[in-house]
Amino acid sequence: MSRTPLGIVFAVAMTVLAVNVSFAQSALLTLPRPSQHAMITQRVGITDITINYHRPLVNKREVWGKLVPYDQVWRAGANENTTIKFADDVTIEGKPLAKGTYGLHMIPGQNDWTVIFNKTYTAWGSFTYKEDNDALRVTVKPHPAEFHEALTYDFDDVKADSTVVTLSWEKLAVPFTVGVGVHEIVKASLPNQLQGLAQYTWEGWDDAANYLLAEKYDLEDALKYEDTSVRTEERYDNLMTKSQILKAMGREQEATVAKNRAIEVATAFQLYGYGRQLQREGKQDEAFAIYRQAVKKNPNDWVALLGSARIHSAQGDYDSALKEVKMSQAGAPDNQKIFLVQMIQKLEAKQDINK
Repeated sequence: MSRTPLGIVFAVAMTVLAVNVSFAQSALLTLPRPSQHAMITQRVGITDITINYHRPLVNKREVWGKLVPYDQVWRAGANENTTIKFADDVTIEGKPLAKGTYGLHMIPGQNDWTVIFNKTYTAWGSFTYKEDNDALRVTVKPHPAEFHEALTYDFDDVKADSTVVTLSWEKLAVPFTVGVGVHEIVKASLPNQLQGLAQYTWEGWDDAANYLLAEKYDLEDALKYEDTSVRTEERYDNLMTKSQILKAMGREQEATVAKNRAIEVATAFQLYGYGRQLQREGKQDEAFAIYRQAVKKNPNDWVALLGSARIHSAQGDYDSALKEVKMSQAGAPDNQKIFLVQMIQKLEAKQDINK
């Protein structure tokens, strides 16, 4: 009587062994799998989105409605849970979802698909899936796509504050949009970022202020950061940024005071750069006033001479301009001399170097 159970156990063991040998898999060893592992990450703003999954092959099989049945929860990949991780809070198809890692499941339909973000993400497949643990469900539209032998996830249509996650397999694509509140997330991260080494430099506070200014987001905080930058080390750069913030806030008088102070502490190179900016904005007279201040501050500096040449060139005094550019070229760094050659050629041809 004892032989029968042993025979059954042996038969079952051989069946399991045959399956394992056929697919070259093991519960104990690391061996190749038919559905290979993949991982893909996309950063939106400062928020990382990571998908961890396994890639089944079509392998000449009928996928949709057969291998993957309609109207049943599917693991959206193979083997262990497909997971998706969000470093910050996001929206999925406009609906909020808290940061964290989720098991990604889907319910395929002939017309609509349900995309599921489940709080359990360490399971094997969807066999123990429980709807009670869903954090979010959204409905999306699949569409025909080029043939993909291996199931693939991609990040498409990447924008400053969103991206489209697309599952593609066989001849079908299933997209869903992930939105990120970039400004809010960056602003919330700045105090923590400025607790490190960045807090001891003027650049860290200036970078924070410049971000908020460029995005026109919370100028009050931008001004606080810039004031801290100036207190840390007064520079042309942070004083000019402070001036721009104050101007954006409508505080014109204070903006002028900050700008004038920036000009006082500026190097000849910084003054020349500011003058060129004004010229590009069509403010020729203001630019020339800045060039004159650079000459007054350091008349022998090569960029101060270049600014003076621009003034003489605009006045039609090409001989004086040519003389100054040649003097500028003599004192310029080697990597800048080639650009001055073109200016010399224009002046020799009696052409305005400002045009």
